[in-house]
Amino acid sequence: MHVLFESVRSNRLLWLLALVPLPFVVEALAPHAETALFVISMLAIVPLAALLSLATEQVALRTGDALGGLLNATLGNLTELLIAIAALRAGEYMLVKAAIAGAIVTNTLFMTGASLFLGGLRHHVQQFNSASTKMQVALLVLAAFGLTVPSVMAETDAQVLPQPLSLVIAVLLLATYGLSLAFTLGTHASHFAPKAADAPHEEGAWPLPAAVLTLLGTTLVVALVSEIFVESLTGAATRLGLTPAFVGFVVVAIVGAAAEMTAAFSAARRNRLDLSLGISFGSAVQIALFVAPALVLLSYVLGPAPMSLAFWPGAVAMIFMAALAASLTTAGGQSAWFLGVLMLVIYAIFAATLYVLPPVQ
Repeated sequence: MHVLFESVRSNRLLWLLALVPLPFVVEALAPHAETALFVISMLAIVPLAALLSLATEQVALRTGDALGGLLNATLGNLTELLIAIAALRAGEYMLVKAAIAGAIVTNTLFMTGASLFLGGLRHHVQQFNSASTKMQVALLVLAAFGLTVPSVMAETDAQVLPQPLSLVIAVLLLATYGLSLAFTLGTHASHFAPKAADAPHEEGAWPLPAAVLTLLGTTLVVALVSEIFVESLTGAATRLGLTPAFVGFVVVAIVGAAAEMTAAFSAARRNRLDLSLGISFGSAVQIALFVAPALVLLSYVLGPAPMSLAFWPGAVAMIFMAALAASLTTAGGQSAWFLGVLMLVIYAIFAATLYVLPPVQ
């Protein structure tokens, strides 16, 4: 436990764990204070996401490269998944879909753009291996196409029921995700292996039981806080002038990815751009090919009705344009700070558009 406490003490983001009991206290004393519950639970999720990410990395260090990579790929976006499951159970499907689209766009544009900007401020020109990023962008384009088909069919043909088509596409996307893991972690692992400088080190590694218990305990607490967050969302968003679409697209996406953003920004500042881009693009691909189709399947069990993959047209367009911007930005295998600015401006335009012109529910 000493190693765990040292990790918390050395990571300032984890100091915010002191806020975790507050949502439960406020809910017990003032259950109708929806705005306070919304803000406090949102702040509590940030350090929990950081601790969840850290525990996942520690478990992965003890399981070997292949299994560790699979674990990171499966649990890397567990925070977003738990928030989405809570919204799914509450029937807040617009929030779920906005969170999915927002996570893909935020990781692709905001996290990548900020990483390129911060890294470029310290290093004049940064080099990275474009082979891995090209594959990740190709998977993003595939996911965008998979989300487009049921969305377009639902808009153009009133006779088409999006649920059966969404179910088929969800299974295909999950299968593609599994095959991509087999490709990158199995048959062609050497082609995508990080450079020696980017290899993880085990200095200060936690004992495996402590890492597993931390992972399980944090997952449980995130699930409980996510319930409070979703329950307080409607009233708080109304008072703050925010729509569920904007909250899901911007707030949930940034809060859920806070820990990954910290790691990606730090790696970029240390001139480890391959690692930074692997975090941002890898996270976006996980959301698109694993979390989104998994939520469609879970809706048949947890939701009040099956959820389809029919997004509003603007969301699909944003995902496509985010993938296009990522492809153009990373095509040359090198970067400077201004490329990051371009990606951040595109993200800001998307966020402003969603705030001013929210989708019709």
